[in-house]
Amino acid sequence: MIIAVAVLGANVMTTVEIEYCVPCGLLDPAVETQRELLETFGRGLDGVRLKTGHGGVFRVAVGDELVFDKAEHGNEIDLDLIVEEVDSRVAADA
Repeated sequence: MIIAVAVLGANVMTTVEIEYCVPCGLLDPAVETQRELLETFGRGLDGVRLKTGHGGVFRVAVGDELVFDKAEHGNEIDLDLIVEEVDSRVAADA
């Protein structure tokens, strides 16, 4: 017996996770990034989750894909780059 399942009109939603260093005081940049992503992509995102971390971390992942790591970008948080990287992933999922 073969069972076929079809999903019609299913929307693939994108979740973004921002991991930030609590002791380093990176909450404000994390919230600013979260706000910018939500304002820019609105309902195109399923959500933007903040995840606490340590050791100077500030990473942004779209789904399971790391799209920004402060340690790899000269320890600067580049909001424009983050939005651009998320945009390319959201467009790909649409």
